[in-house]
Amino acid sequence: MKNTAFVLVAYGDADASESIARALRDAGHACRVVQTTSEATQSVRDRPPDVVVTDYRLDGDPTAREVIATAQQVAPDTEVVLIVDDLDLTAARALVTSESGPRAYDYIVRPLDVDELRLKVDRAARQAIIARQNREMHERIDQAFSFEGLVGSSPSLVREIKRVRKLANSKSTILIVGETGTGKELFAQAIHTNSARKDKPFKVVNCAAISESLLETELFGHVKGAFTGAMTHRVGILEACDGGTLFLDEIGDMPLSMQAKLLRTLETGEVTPVGSNDMRHVDVRFVAATHRDLGELIKSGEFREDLLYRLRSHCRIRIPPLRERRDDIPLLVHHFLKQANDDNGTHVEGLAPDAMRKLTEYGWPGNVRELRSMVESMVIEADGTVLQVSDLPEPIQGTREIVPVSGPHLAGWSMADVERWHVLNTLRLAGGNREKAARILQIGARTLYRKLKEYGSPN
Repeated sequence: MKNTAFVLVAYGDADASESIARALRDAGHACRVVQTTSEATQSVRDRPPDVVVTDYRLDGDPTAREVIATAQQVAPDTEVVLIVDDLDLTAARALVTSESGPRAYDYIVRPLDVDELRLKVDRAARQAIIARQNREMHERIDQAFSFEGLVGSSPSLVREIKRVRKLANSKSTILIVGETGTGKELFAQAIHTNSARKDKPFKVVNCAAISESLLETELFGHVKGAFTGAMTHRVGILEACDGGTLFLDEIGDMPLSMQAKLLRTLETGEVTPVGSNDMRHVDVRFVAATHRDLGELIKSGEFREDLLYRLRSHCRIRIPPLRERRDDIPLLVHHFLKQANDDNGTHVEGLAPDAMRKLTEYGWPGNVRELRSMVESMVIEADGTVLQVSDLPEPIQGTREIVPVSGPHLAGWSMADVERWHVLNTLRLAGGNREKAARILQIGARTLYRKLKEYGSPN
């Protein structure tokens, strides 16, 4: 999708300036027309444009520098395309290649070629919009809630992070609930790092990745001769974690027999190594996590109700899936993009607006983990400094899911994308009835049909 930009056309000839504006409007841009340098500089101050198309000699003198300087001062993301005669080619090239002071994006030589003008304005608009969105994104990142690698500004995430900060210093067992890939281990690590136990061990056991026989000896340890192959005494993770925090990931997959033994340890702090009768006391803070519904597992006889009460009676944290906090996607993308650049020595600057829109519309079944992996792959394989829709994986390129987006995120969208989102969501609200949707939008049915055709909508 093309980027709809606000273009200021500064040209002394009224008829010619209107012709330029008409050509750019036909290309999908919004335009304002002025005839003098003073009008141009005032217009830039009143409403900073994405692109300025200006005659190099707007008032008969080479006043384009003044327009450029004002634009760079008021709206540093604004790009300027100069209209010049052969006489001013050297000066125009100097402005385009300038390293300091007034700088132009490009120039076009009279007589004007409309197609060439549209192409250069389109490119300038894309550059300006990407630069503005990247700047706004960095401002949002600076203002976003960042805590121990947890990045976001959505209320649902911030609420849980604030709870983590409060709960970290307690001795309570904490149950973290969230879909696969939402960052449960990051939350557990944050709890440990911000507790009085931060200088003690933090151990992780994935209950779904270890067989029942190995899980018991992994947790409790064993003595020499406890079973075939037990040639030496082995200290279990519970003892090794004494004074620290043990993170039991995917506790919903723990075998029932082990659940009973874990429950006893939770209640008494005692552990008994396999093959031994000697009980030992440990001081361990337990954090458990699961992506499964433990209530349903209790009904099916796969999870102990008393263990759930013991886990949940203290503190429960729910990590929202990425699809419930889509405003955080641009923040996370730029966070992971920076990490990928640092790790791989690459220099990808950002994403094109239509590519970012695709990411915010995608369902993200793998949540933050999937997003991080995708960004890293894109950065490694990128041919340019700005990632395009063509750089996205095919399932994301083709997504047409339209989702509600809150005000702060809409502020980073182009007007064309805002309109598309509004029209298609209204059509969805109307149950696919185009006539009803047109009435709600207060536009003609034919106008709606034309817009849907432009969007490539299957509705």
